[in-house]
Amino acid sequence: MSWTRKADLAGLRAMILVFGSLNIDLVAQVPVIPGPGRTVLAPSYGMDFGGKGANQAVAAARIGGAGRVRMAGRVGHDGFGNDAIENLAANGVDTGLVIRSDEPTGCAFITVDRAGENAITVASGANMAASASDLPAGFFAADTLLVLQMEVAFAQSLAAARRTKSASGTVLWNLAPVPEQVTAPMITELLAVTDYLLVNEHEARDSAAAIGLASSDYETAAGHLAKAGDLTCIVTAGAQGALAATADGTCLRVPAPHITPVDTTGAGDTFAGALAAVLSETMPLEAAMRVGCEAAAQKCLKRGAQAGMPQRSALSSLA
Repeated sequence: MSWTRKADLAGLRAMILVFGSLNIDLVAQVPVIPGPGRTVLAPSYGMDFGGKGANQAVAAARIGGAGRVRMAGRVGHDGFGNDAIENLAANGVDTGLVIRSDEPTGCAFITVDRAGENAITVASGANMAASASDLPAGFFAADTLLVLQMEVAFAQSLAAARRTKSASGTVLWNLAPVPEQVTAPMITELLAVTDYLLVNEHEARDSAAAIGLASSDYETAAGHLAKAGDLTCIVTAGAQGALAATADGTCLRVPAPHITPVDTTGAGDTFAGALAAVLSETMPLEAAMRVGCEAAAQKCLKRGAQAGMPQRSALSSLA
């Protein structure tokens, strides 16, 4: 049974629980992203808040409203950790499940070129100490929508997903970034506990190939993944918009607004958070994808992973 159908029957408006990474982003504007063996100079750098988990929590809170999103993860006993927690709280995210670790707060090093494209290196730090055991049993219920990514230990995300499914909750798993050493058992286990699998074009093909379902295009890969996991696979494809493949073979397509991007950092996380927010309100999937596409496009018009994430009132698709 789909999440929206479950929620309709129960009269629920889900609590969104994001289990994932919190980072501080150090961002440099460069003329060109350097390749191997190259160095480029940037006039300065900026500090932004990031981590795919924190980004998605902020995006969901800006669309869903204060008090409906909880963030669970780890930060260090350092100034970056203080800043990360304060920022989440300022955006209406409950931070009661963000725990201090002996490891330093995660940090991402981002270069953005003149066309708005980016390259990112992440030092995980405290994120690798995040544990599913940090999540009290009372936070798992039929009205829980758990949002996961791939920037904390996979085993811990998998354990959190299994606990959610055991409580009849719903799991939205953003399979990003795909690990360098991804294995067939890893993808198989992930699919088994996921209701909505969210990937981009490359992640769709890579994850399908990992389980022996090599595909020449992302639509075919999405269909394979949807059938393999009996789930809905949603693929974000930048300027091409998004598509969703369901286990019964249905394919939905939603176009992206036409924009000239300034900075694409955080666009995928904006889509994920916005999608989670409106799915938790029982919005039909196609309409929810339109909200995600519009929110992601608006984010690309401003610099910074979180700075450009829109408020609900700014989206015409929610007017």
